[in-house]
Amino acid sequence: MLGDGIDSATDVVISIVMIFTAHIVNKPPSRKYVYGYEKAESIATKVLSLVIFYAGLQMMISSIDSFFTLKTKEIPSHLVIYVILFSIVGKLLLALYQHRQGKKINSLLLKANATNMRNDVLISVGVLVGLAFTFIFKLPLFDSITGLLISLFIIKTGVSIFMDANIELMDGVKDDSVYDKIFKAVAEVPGASNPHRVRSRQIGNLYMVVLDVEADGDITLNEAHDIAHQVETSIKATVENIYDIVVHIEPKGTHPQDEVQSGINQFSG
Repeated sequence: MLGDGIDSATDVVISIVMIFTAHIVNKPPSRKYVYGYEKAESIATKVLSLVIFYAGLQMMISSIDSFFTLKTKEIPSHLVIYVILFSIVGKLLLALYQHRQGKKINSLLLKANATNMRNDVLISVGVLVGLAFTFIFKLPLFDSITGLLISLFIIKTGVSIFMDANIELMDGVKDDSVYDKIFKAVAEVPGASNPHRVRSRQIGNLYMVVLDVEADGDITLNEAHDIAHQVETSIKATVENIYDIVVHIEPKGTHPQDEVQSGINQFSG
């Protein structure tokens, strides 16, 4: 129950962080931050992961301490049991809603908080299981064991969220199949060939794509511009959540086919 109380207290901190982050993310780009403030979400997700890790660590310490504590545990009132049951239902519904919305807008922060809410449900269920072992089956040791197992799972979750947030902050992409989609989109544009030096990174839940494409060296500047525009349109139709696309047109033959193919294999495997 102590662990559940600690976790509920951290929810308040998390809610404050999310409100503050939403305010920052919605700010328009500035001269200092020309790409906007979307990455504030990844920073907030890191904070969230540390809060989750702290909650798990505190629960672990509490569980280990209870192994060596000989205090007689008091039976909580029925009101406490009802509060825990209500908390389980409420947090489960909130976790499902936040996970659905997080997937819908591809928000790392919302999905991370949905995971946190799921952990809250596990902690509350662990409290009930611990109470059952302590006061019904007269096996108080299993209360500590249950708490320890749940704390290890929560710590693992915190570390996992922390590592996921690193991908965006290090200009990576979590789903590298985006490169296959980009190559497929370029192949559908007449006059465009040999896409290479394809780079993608995430700004919040949006993709920033930069690539070089070869075209006939004898075409006019207007025709090259039209091909680049068609490449942008094709990529936007194939890849969701595009922030911006930069296409550089080069004369055909600038990069040998084997070099381009090597680059494709590097991204795909």
